[in-house]
Amino acid sequence: MDSIKMNIQYVYNWLPEEDILKQGANAIACNRALYDGSREGSDFLGWVRLPSSITDDQFKEIESTAESLRSACDVVVVVGIGGSYLGARAVIDALNNSFDRLQTKRDHPLIVYAGNNLSEDYLYELIKYLENTSFGIINISKSGTTTEPAVAFRLLKDLLEDKVGKSEARNRIVAITDAKKGALRTLASMEKYKTFVIPDDVGGRYSVLTPVGLLPIAVAGFDIRKLVQGAATMEKNTGPNIAFEYNLSAIYAVIRNELYKKGKKIEILVNYHPKLHYFSEWWKQLFGESEGKENKGIFPAAVDFTTDLHSMGQWIQEGERTIFETVISIKEPNYRVEIPYDSQNLDGLNYLAGKRVDEVNKMAELGTRIAHVEGGVPNILIEIPKLDEESMGKLIYFFEKACGISGYILGVNPFNQPGVEAYKRNMFALLEKPGYEDETKAIKQKLSTLYKG
Repeated sequence: MDSIKMNIQYVYNWLPEEDILKQGANAIACNRALYDGSREGSDFLGWVRLPSSITDDQFKEIESTAESLRSACDVVVVVGIGGSYLGARAVIDALNNSFDRLQTKRDHPLIVYAGNNLSEDYLYELIKYLENTSFGIINISKSGTTTEPAVAFRLLKDLLEDKVGKSEARNRIVAITDAKKGALRTLASMEKYKTFVIPDDVGGRYSVLTPVGLLPIAVAGFDIRKLVQGAATMEKNTGPNIAFEYNLSAIYAVIRNELYKKGKKIEILVNYHPKLHYFSEWWKQLFGESEGKENKGIFPAAVDFTTDLHSMGQWIQEGERTIFETVISIKEPNYRVEIPYDSQNLDGLNYLAGKRVDEVNKMAELGTRIAHVEGGVPNILIEIPKLDEESMGKLIYFFEKACGISGYILGVNPFNQPGVEAYKRNMFALLEKPGYEDETKAIKQKLSTLYKG
């Protein structure tokens, strides 16, 4: 099968090829550090060799559990936030029928999500929907105490137990959590839930190829072996012994950082297929949480074209020139639709009659890239053969490896996220959580001063 291809000709106006090559040695050293653990974050490098290390027994256990949920449930709720659900949703949405939710007959459970927000209306509507259906739960949390998924799981667990009884509920709940510690591990042991482990050396945003992502993807009916096979191919193709000129992840990481030095502070990930919307959301977390530290880091944004050309296109074309684009292009769609001839031709589209819709989409893609480059926006093209499990596995690992290299080039630890705790401390203080008494007093004083008068 074809591999990922990358076209960088549209960055040369800003970044000559020789300048990219000059950074090759540094990129290779950063890549090697992902294998020898010689830099910061070395305790979170389990994802690097993960695709090639998954065993047949591990696949079988995930597939068996998925089949149990598939046979018992019409709906499976994936409870998690951030990396605990974005990777799975990225793959499921990319591979699913666009109208899966509207199908009256399907050969797999409908996958829905909870624990990724604190919207009372969302949870109420989800509960009302689940009251009338047969459902199960995949609860994903390292600690079991993260507020959003913990609230959702408490509600859904009570609902499921009320519907089918505690004994049957145990058969429909799977916990993916820490191997030994944490509230969810304790509960799972008490209730005898089926469990899978989140590896200690794999952070959430890099966890899609662990049971965190693989179990929901398998429940949705997709081939996790092909997904991992694609990732393993990219693991091999971006290994520490691959020369810089052939290591696409390293080249991409260098280009990002060199454009950043030249004032390109925002990277926009572009797709021309609506099924990739949640892949963009996964990508935003991957790079945003990995690189946004120490007052440094490219801001990751995303658009769905051609849709957003009618909203964000003007800004991208003529706004502040602090942006560059990375475009994900799908070489061949899975289906064929031709534009018909119309005898009246009131819409003036007969010049397109007989052409595939994808040909029009590809010309929109090329025309937009040319226009944006001429408007001052450097452009990187990433092409995958088609939307299938193997291509998605390759794309996931390509970006994971690029992110690790890019973070090291930038000079930050790409595997921690100290900044995400700030909002939690304030929220817990405002909610008067036990143990936060001093913080509660301080934030109330701050608010009284802020709004005085």
